[in-house]
Amino acid sequence: MIKVKAWVDENLKGDPVIWAVIFALSLISILVVYSATGTLAFKRMVNPESYLIKHTLLVGLGVLAMWVAHKVDYRYYSKLSRFALWLSVPLLIYTFTNGVSLNDASRWIQLPVINASFQPSDLASLALITSLASMLSKRQQNIADFKESLIPILIWCGVICGLIALTNLSSAILLFLTCMLIMFIGRVPIKYLAMLVFVGILAGGTALTFGVRGETAKSRIESFINGDELPFQAKHARIAVATGGVFGKGPGQSQQRNILPHPYSDFVFAIIIEEYGMVGGVVVLLLYLILLSRGMKAVTNSERAFGGLLSAGLSFAIVLQAMVNMGVVVGLGPITGLPLPLISMGGTSLLFTGLSIGIIISVSRGETDTSWENSGGEIRNIAKAA
Repeated sequence: MIKVKAWVDENLKGDPVIWAVIFALSLISILVVYSATGTLAFKRMVNPESYLIKHTLLVGLGVLAMWVAHKVDYRYYSKLSRFALWLSVPLLIYTFTNGVSLNDASRWIQLPVINASFQPSDLASLALITSLASMLSKRQQNIADFKESLIPILIWCGVICGLIALTNLSSAILLFLTCMLIMFIGRVPIKYLAMLVFVGILAGGTALTFGVRGETAKSRIESFINGDELPFQAKHARIAVATGGVFGKGPGQSQQRNILPHPYSDFVFAIIIEEYGMVGGVVVLLLYLILLSRGMKAVTNSERAFGGLLSAGLSFAIVLQAMVNMGVVVGLGPITGLPLPLISMGGTSLLFTGLSIGIIISVSRGETDTSWENSGGEIRNIAKAA
């Protein structure tokens, strides 16, 4: 036990509560996705364990990305974010014009050689949040200067959110709300936040008019507001919730996994409640709330404005997406197609969520940690080995 504790102290630095939450959510993810992919494996006539192995490897890749990211001094991400932001623009445009359609949505780019799909909106979201935190931290002394401080921020928010909205309106809305929160915490005057709302409305209106998912988004929102007959997915998600009871049917006993489309991604929370009951659903909800509280804690604890804004923005973005996903399952919002962070099966989502959590943990370490110099050397060694 002493050796294990020494290894953890040496290799898993930063907030131990966040590490515990991540490992708990990762374990839940592996268990639930294994159960939810049983029907998919049967339909495709493949070994069910193949999905278990694949998803476990992807979860491991996300945790590895998290570990590498947490070893880097978070201040370096300020420099990397601007390059990532400029790279995101052509990638998002290419996705809109030549994106690969998966699950009835064109949000992916097919990567050659490795034959894997990549979702540029994940990269763009991480880049925008990091860049926004960096720009606001550098402009704290003249934050009320509209021309010098706010115009670049408004332009970047409008461009990135607008381009994402062309193919993924729900993700764009969540990113926009995250930008609003970061700007509010960053002491941006309310009148300028109102201008950001105007920019968001303009970008959203453009996306609804010219975007590939505009009509789908309109029909889902109208159906939810008017209280029309429940869509197929929503109906069976509620059946899963209703039949789960307090303690659930037990692991692997879900019935709705045979009926729900994408029970391992968009509606994985329905499977959690059906198999583990209200107790399981509450546990998952509490884990996300703990993650949010620990991430927001950096706003008051960080010695630099950049660290606090960065941790708060990334934490809010992850947990807000989780809340929307869970809200859709229990009937509190229209269907969005957003995965449940850290739990749903996926590649790009798990990777970039892992990177985001790693950055949050890096902030929790603090820039006064004397191990930063050593960790920088470790990262350089990793890069050379690669």
